[in-house]
Amino acid sequence: MSYRMPAEYEPHRGTIMIFPEREGSWPYKALQAQRVFAGIIKEIAKDEDVYVVVNPRTEAAAKELLAGSKNVFLYDIETDDAWARDTAPTFVYDGDAIKGIDWGFNAWGGEYDGLYAGWDKDNALAAAICAGLGYERIDMRHFILEGGSIHSDGAGMLMTTECCLLSPGRNPQMTKQEIENVLLDKLGGERLIWLPYGIYNDETNGHIDNICAFTAPGEVVLGWTDNKDDPQYEPSRKDLEVLEEAGVRVHKLPIPDVPVCVTEDELKGYVFEEGEDIREAGERLAASYVNFYFTNGAVILPQFGGENEESDKRAAAIMKELCPDRRIVPVQARDIIVGGGNIHCITQQVPAGAAFLKEGSA
Repeated sequence: MSYRMPAEYEPHRGTIMIFPEREGSWPYKALQAQRVFAGIIKEIAKDEDVYVVVNPRTEAAAKELLAGSKNVFLYDIETDDAWARDTAPTFVYDGDAIKGIDWGFNAWGGEYDGLYAGWDKDNALAAAICAGLGYERIDMRHFILEGGSIHSDGAGMLMTTECCLLSPGRNPQMTKQEIENVLLDKLGGERLIWLPYGIYNDETNGHIDNICAFTAPGEVVLGWTDNKDDPQYEPSRKDLEVLEEAGVRVHKLPIPDVPVCVTEDELKGYVFEEGEDIREAGERLAASYVNFYFTNGAVILPQFGGENEESDKRAAAIMKELCPDRRIVPVQARDIIVGGGNIHCITQQVPAGAAFLKEGSA
């Protein structure tokens, strides 16, 4: 049996998202986050279907904010939070068939350093999505992995980070080689590139999708800074050395010029549950332009505004040069990054199958 994880820039059937509500992630009852999510859903729906996970507490708000939207479908499924990248299935090709891998999820570290105490609903999401969308499920619940910790160029190259997948909160009983063997087997890669570091202060232990992303086979953007005083300076250089040694073509995508930090006002809006990671005013968030999302026709690109207006424009210009055939859609993502992730973290692509491609029904 041979699997292949397609690249994100290959054709999609649709995108999975989860309407947010968790008050330990999204300040002030997630009201502003819901508006931003809705805007992103509408933008993605211009190119493909969007499957939005809601529950009895969020369904009314979702319906109101998405009223009149085409290509948007609601699924009533309970979740613990809204990080679809990490809790929805990772879809792979098995010949012409598409199957969903159901990885084990433990809130980015379980009892060792997980970000909240209960994750049973999130851990059950992938199976529910496979059933709801009609895909065969590959049971890998014994192996802890989040979708944000892996990238594929669809042509045999995979990427991850050592700081994440070798974390004691994931699969401490396995060696690095054993972990690599699982990924190469289930994702169909010919080789796996291990970057040593992610983005500074990334509470996921450094997901690959915040530091480095494929834009074409064997070609990536890498989160970067020329500021020697920034804690991201050395990690990015170490990652660059690994990528260049692997023969990967690298484009530098500078991080925001000014660190994005939690404000006093935002801190007042959180409601943290027992056992949940607690934020602090002034805490640096893992802001990165690499956390963009490919749709069938666009790049949905995070923007941070304020003092980072110029770096926002710079990131958009770089992505336009690299993706000339796609529209670049800048989205003010402050209300997403306060949750700890960004646009890529809240989306998960469903690849297009053979029949879908023949019908041309994107």
